[in-house]
Amino acid sequence: MSWLPLSFGAPMVLWGLLALPVIWWLLRLTPPKPQAEIFPPLKILARVLKREETPHQSPWWLTLLRLLMAGLVVAALAEPVFNPREKLPAEGAALALVIDNDWASAADWNKRVATAERLIKDAGSNGVPVIIAFTAEKANAEIGPFDAAAALDRLRAAKPRPIPTDRPAVYARVAGVLETLPGASVAVLADGLAAKGDETAFNTLLSKNAARVVWATADRLSLTGLTAADNQVDGFALTAIRAPGDPAPAQVTAGAFDDKGRRIADATLTFAPGEATATGTMAVPFELRNDFASIALDGERQAGAVRVLDESSKRRRVGLLSQAEADQAQPLLSPLYYIRRALQPFADLVEPSSADLADAIPQILDQKPAMIIMADIGTIPAQVRQRLVDWVDNGGTLVRFAGSRLAAAGNDDDLLPVRLRTGERSLGGALSWTSPQPVTEFPKAGPFADLAPPTEVTVSRQVLAEPTPDIVERTWAALADGTPLVTGLKKGKGTLVLFHVTPEATWSNLPISGSFVEMLRRIVQLSRNQGAAIANAEAAATSLAPYRMIAADGSLVPPTPDARPLVPGASAPVTFENPPGLYGSETGVFAHNLLDAASTFVPLARPQLTVPVTSIQYAFDESRNLKGSLVTAALVLMLLDTLAVFWMGGLFSRRRRRAGAVATTAAVLIVLGALFGHADFARADDAKPGDEAAITAISKTRIAYVLTGVPGDDSISRAGLEGLTRFLIEKTALEPGAPAGVDIAKDELSFYPLIYWPIDPAAPMPSQAAIARIDAYMQQGGTVLFDTRDQFANGIGADSTSPATERLRDILGNLNVPPLEPVPSDHVLTKSFFILPEFPGRFAGSPLWVEASLDASNTDNRPVRTGDGVSPIMITANDFAGAWAVDENGDPLLPTVPADPMQRVYALRAGVNIMMYMLTGNYKSDQVHVPILLERLGQ
Repeated sequence: MSWLPLSFGAPMVLWGLLALPVIWWLLRLTPPKPQAEIFPPLKILARVLKREETPHQSPWWLTLLRLLMAGLVVAALAEPVFNPREKLPAEGAALALVIDNDWASAADWNKRVATAERLIKDAGSNGVPVIIAFTAEKANAEIGPFDAAAALDRLRAAKPRPIPTDRPAVYARVAGVLETLPGASVAVLADGLAAKGDETAFNTLLSKNAARVVWATADRLSLTGLTAADNQVDGFALTAIRAPGDPAPAQVTAGAFDDKGRRIADATLTFAPGEATATGTMAVPFELRNDFASIALDGERQAGAVRVLDESSKRRRVGLLSQAEADQAQPLLSPLYYIRRALQPFADLVEPSSADLADAIPQILDQKPAMIIMADIGTIPAQVRQRLVDWVDNGGTLVRFAGSRLAAAGNDDDLLPVRLRTGERSLGGALSWTSPQPVTEFPKAGPFADLAPPTEVTVSRQVLAEPTPDIVERTWAALADGTPLVTGLKKGKGTLVLFHVTPEATWSNLPISGSFVEMLRRIVQLSRNQGAAIANAEAAATSLAPYRMIAADGSLVPPTPDARPLVPGASAPVTFENPPGLYGSETGVFAHNLLDAASTFVPLARPQLTVPVTSIQYAFDESRNLKGSLVTAALVLMLLDTLAVFWMGGLFSRRRRRAGAVATTAAVLIVLGALFGHADFARADDAKPGDEAAITAISKTRIAYVLTGVPGDDSISRAGLEGLTRFLIEKTALEPGAPAGVDIAKDELSFYPLIYWPIDPAAPMPSQAAIARIDAYMQQGGTVLFDTRDQFANGIGADSTSPATERLRDILGNLNVPPLEPVPSDHVLTKSFFILPEFPGRFAGSPLWVEASLDASNTDNRPVRTGDGVSPIMITANDFAGAWAVDENGDPLLPTVPADPMQRVYALRAGVNIMMYMLTGNYKSDQVHVPILLERLGQ
């Protein structure tokens, strides 16, 4: 029963409103309580002449108040709902709820959750079990069936993922469960985007005992994505896409951000009516474009609107040098012609104004190029040679091409990767027994490893390298007879490269092949600052660790625990284990983006169904239950009625005897004091076992360590914390007590601000109850310092994780671990007592991981990170306890690696900083009180 926009859950109760006339009649017949008066003879005489009579019935306003109160109670019992919603068809043998939680659902995820909550609650009211599955989760995630409460818990714990959906696999799992539940309702909460395999997925899902379908979609597919961002000659070219067929024109703005999140450029992209693609250009200087770290579309809070950039998106300045005079009539014979054509699409080319090398080389170096290409240049003038050598040693890449001048110039160990034989070698001539040689497979260790060898390329002349023991390592490309075609050498921070043929098509047809362009592009990638590892990662097929991930809402976040190393490549898919983002390290990264140039947005079409279908829109539940409000209003009216009765009874007009009131109050206070005093004495006498130990534990600050059950680990932990305690007493005002070994399964943990936990795979795995106690300790303000002590135990490759790290992952998998990051340079830990740039232990090199401060901001008056509180978790692999450990005489027990005495000092200072951070929190970052303190000091 309902009257829009109001409905009642129990409308039959409204018949109780018919009793209101009876209540009115009873109230009118019931006079109020007579007013009581204390006998004052003179006051009665003064009122003799007044013609006031005691009323024989209740006043009209009191009657109306009580009738309104009764009406509110009746209406509340009828369970009224304002703006009621229609009940959804969540009935049958079960409700199968399949939800797209991919990147496209991030923008309105809360609406989708609200819609799913209504379906689950309706299923719960019908007593129907719920199967709930998400299409962007782990393949082995549990899907039920669950009861309504458990399904709601799983729904609220879910979140959108920055990856595409996997409908075929998830729908097949749901269909397998539905085989045992005939007549089930299936609710499809889709993201609105079509994906590969949808037809098969829906046929599998809806053909397994589905009795009815609820189809939930958004109002319109309003997504906009960024599919390309290319650093071209005149600017950064951007390409955006939207759903096709939109008749309205649209404009979107894109912003470019540097690695610190600062916006440094903008561009506008315009969609023409009916067009699904828009382009735009960020026309900014070359140097500024190279600072771009990411590009994002404004107003789009989803991962498809963000592109992260790696070194391949940065254009490099390349200097070109040649001693040959340019022939305008025959440009194809110019030594630099093919080089210019090959490099111009992805590099900025600079050339000197002078042909004299003594002037040309300084002119090129003054423009700070990343790479210099010399086409058949022989001897370098002595006055500029050292400057060129220094440029290579400091990170420059020098690429040289052979020719008659180089062949006659002799060797130069500082500017050539290999020693050369005098003269040149001719193949296939009239007086030669040999034929032109083809190019063989590229060496696996070189930058061209993943390129197919050009079968059409042959070499007829070349300069030969002297055979040396390391010639194979320096060979990047070779001919079929084993002689080098391209050699390279890492020199200092830079690279030397030599093509053993000329840059024009005289000694070889390599310069007119497509492979020549790709080879030069790879060398340009090598020329980037600290970019050699990433530029060669694809060729070496090594995996890169996750560095910064793109969240579903488009923000950059630290890697999640589920992220795994990525083998980079153009065809590497975005998956749950490899979400979009940056892979690598601070020295170089590989960009793994969600959308590519071929991506399109195709709206999802509802499949043809033979079962009843209910279409709904994603929306919040706007219905409001008025029962609580009406009950509250009735209680307020009841209070007013009570006050009115007291007033009419003369309670407020009487003057109580103050002496009696004071006496009564005093008596009450005496009784209460006696009771509380007795209770205090009772508590004092009611001591419990263990109270004395608890008082001893909190009488002094103590550092605790976890008793692992491995005697060697426990003794080192105790000796290490004793050494740190001595250092704290010597260097600070803190005087800690003796270290305490704790059994995390039984001992009270809240007595200790810091618990040191050495991870040993030989130790027994803690029980779930013990891990739950550690989780509660961390949630209540304590900090656990996990030390895997395996800095030098990790190998190379995807399977290099040490057993200690694997054990730590098993432990952390059962804890509520916040996002982590290495201690930033501006973190409180770096300056809580000593100024420390790093935190070594017995080993050095491993970062100290703490809770990420993603929202921390640095302003002029707050020079350090301002994240509130203390990190509940710290992780290191540097073996802190091994560096701190001392014997009874205070001498170190274990040597540091490397054996540097200052490393032990820095390790102890790191321990002091950690303890100060534990005890003072973000005190060092709080500059708010500085003016007040200075004022009190008279400054």
